[in-house]
Amino acid sequence: MAQEEKERIIIPDEHGTEHLFDELFRFTVDTTGNSYLLVVPVGENEEETEDDEDEEQEVFAFRYEDREGEENDIALFPVETDEEWAVIEEMLNTFSEEQEDEEE
Repeated sequence: MAQEEKERIIIPDEHGTEHLFDELFRFTVDTTGNSYLLVVPVGENEEETEDDEDEEQEVFAFRYEDREGEENDIALFPVETDEEWAVIEEMLNTFSEEQEDEEE
């Protein structure tokens, strides 16, 4: 099975050190209009084995806004409320279940 190419994003930390992430997915909540981006860090060893796929990965979530025409095309913001986290967790669970179904 061919592995699909993942979108990559570089996110600097509070010290300005840049980190590379693979984008899991983006979604927008219709009721609030807020958009979210979920990413996982790119590992030191990018060769994935069957065992690596079973390990849990740390997932980072951000609220984002499109900034077309600017140097950085999106602006990332921390997720601040419990309500936002609840929506993100629900979407992540749905995404994870869909991924498991595809692998079967």
